[in-house]
Amino acid sequence: MSTSISATEVADDQTDSESGAHSNADRSNTTPWHEPDRTDTSSVAVVPHTLNLRFVVLNVVAFGLLGAAWANGLVAQVMLADATRLSLLIFVVFLGGLALCACRVFQVNRDIQSLRPGATQSNSLAGRFLGTLETLSGKHKAAHVGSLRLQLTQRIVLVRYIANTLVLLGLIGTVVGFIIALSGVNPEDAKDVNAIAPMVSTLIAGMSTALYTTLVGSVLNLWLMANYQILTHGTVQLISSMITLPEVNDA
Repeated sequence: MSTSISATEVADDQTDSESGAHSNADRSNTTPWHEPDRTDTSSVAVVPHTLNLRFVVLNVVAFGLLGAAWANGLVAQVMLADATRLSLLIFVVFLGGLALCACRVFQVNRDIQSLRPGATQSNSLAGRFLGTLETLSGKHKAAHVGSLRLQLTQRIVLVRYIANTLVLLGLIGTVVGFIIALSGVNPEDAKDVNAIAPMVSTLIAGMSTALYTTLVGSVLNLWLMANYQILTHGTVQLISSMITLPEVNDA
């Protein structure tokens, strides 16, 4: 009797252990917290196509505000008050910097789109980078990655240099304006009533040049730096995506 009970208990234990193993296997297969497939190239951080959109929206709004200022006569007031035309020079330099920034933004966005799954990479920056990286090993790969960072950083640094130049041109206009203002002041003619009016007119003209050139340089600097931040964000995302792309492909 005891022998049959022991055999029955052993059989029941084996059945329970097998059913427990099957249930554990089922839970491991159905649990949502499974390790993701490392071969999925969609895990590469790729900025969507909104990089161009943010650039366009920012400048449409900015040019809209500029058009409103023009309609209210503020732009004409600045141009008439600035006898040196430094404000016009600052605006021309700004347009050159904005055009360069637009080219760089569209270029970075095109390189980012080439990193998407299924995109053609043979003629893109990513394709050239990966093609060269496959032929290197060890320290040479690290040097190639560092060269990529320098190359992409050097590609956008000119935009920031132009933005800083706008502020410097505004400060130059400030100095020139003060020189113009003080050039009409003659202490010997201070007692002459007829000479006071021309001195005051020259003083006002010089101060107008100083203030307006500083204002124009500062506002356009902020405008171009806002575009530069969009460009910098896209470049950082491009660098990080290109660095992680070989690891995903190897996995």
